[in-house]
Amino acid sequence: MSIFNDDTRKQLSEMLGQLKNKVNIAFIGSETNCQTCRDTFKFMESFSLLNEKISLKYYDMEQDADFVAYLGIDKVPAIVLLDDQEQNHGLRFYGIPAGYEIHSLISAVKEISGIPAEMPENITDRISRIKVPVHIQVFVTPTCSQCPGAAITAHRMALQNENITADVIESNTFFELAQKYDVKSVPKVVINEVQGFSGSHPITKFLEAIEQLQSKPIAE
Repeated sequence: MSIFNDDTRKQLSEMLGQLKNKVNIAFIGSETNCQTCRDTFKFMESFSLLNEKISLKYYDMEQDADFVAYLGIDKVPAIVLLDDQEQNHGLRFYGIPAGYEIHSLISAVKEISGIPAEMPENITDRISRIKVPVHIQVFVTPTCSQCPGAAITAHRMALQNENITADVIESNTFFELAQKYDVKSVPKVVINEVQGFSGSHPITKFLEAIEQLQSKPIAE
């Protein structure tokens, strides 16, 4: 049974439109160590029913440890978007992508299905020149109207360059992690532990921060 009413389901289906290729969504949860996993999975179940090309599978953090390690997941609930060949492109959500964040989820699903967003050639060139591992963490909340912009930008960059991994993290669910990175307002972007900024910014802000790290060692 869907958690969306008929009007919402129709609206979201129209926003998804016609997906090009199948999208595999891996949900990683835990039966013993996760208070929000059940509700988050129910949300994703309802979302997956919006389009026949979306497939959702549940993986247990402990029982499916090898696959979870392949996905690079270290906390739950986690959502990883995989392409039609079940290849991992580093597009992840931690926590429920509800509220405004459903726009980030829809955007990521459409793009990984093979419907790319248009970007200026000079931007794609700069993204392609990133040669160091880059881990982008975008802290968000469901009520933040500016957060989807930052989340979509991070995921879009991860799709463009295999060196980039982009996590969208729901701050209320992962409160201790938000405290660690001194998240006082959202969106808050943290790049490789050492670069960070808050607020709504164009993709050039992300690129400038990453380019500053190109010649620096990655923080552990």
